[in-house]
Amino acid sequence: MVGIDVASAHVDGACLGAALPAELAHVSNDADGHSALADALAKLRPGLVLMEATGGYEAALACTLQAAGLRVAVINPRMARDFARAMQRLAKTDRIDAATLAAFAAVLAQRPDCERFVRPLSEPEQQDLAALVTRRRQLVAMQLSERQRLRLARPVTRPSIDALLEAIARQLDDVDAEMVSHVEQHHAMMAKLLQSVAGIGRVAAATLIAELPELGRLNRRQICALVGVAP
Repeated sequence: MVGIDVASAHVDGACLGAALPAELAHVSNDADGHSALADALAKLRPGLVLMEATGGYEAALACTLQAAGLRVAVINPRMARDFARAMQRLAKTDRIDAATLAAFAAVLAQRPDCERFVRPLSEPEQQDLAALVTRRRQLVAMQLSERQRLRLARPVTRPSIDALLEAIARQLDDVDAEMVSHVEQHHAMMAKLLQSVAGIGRVAAATLIAELPELGRLNRRQICALVGVAP
């Protein structure tokens, strides 16, 4: 079993029952790193590769590993945190997180419903939606940073910050509209099902569809459990 901790720039891997070569236990989160890790894991033939959903940073790696014939499960980060707490693994480093995910993979693989966590290969439409979701997160992060700067800004710089905030707000509106339109065109039934759950609106539904392709195989109760809301 393999656990992979994914960050924006790099990924860390850990394997139960075998050791990854040191140069492959920490690789860049790009095409070269993904290819090297896929080659190494294909030789080990693990029963399951487990990683958390990390806002899209894991998507390309998951696809590469699946294309190499590996079973890949991408889980809600809350599940990983709950498992780590239950195992009293409270220390936090990338390597420890990867080892914890590997241990969780061994547990998850024994569950009769394990297959519902195994992520299918993303369709092009899903990848486009994931790109929009990632862009939205980037804009929200930029907006937060500029608002924080505005609180401390001297009067001479406030007009510049205000202008940038207005531009970011317009971009957010555009991206939100594009996400909703994309979902209506390609994922209308799933969006309707998600929005029947209390607290999930159009943008939240689009985000979930982008990051959890396994939703298409679940019923309403299973979806509620996966996304962490009450049925």
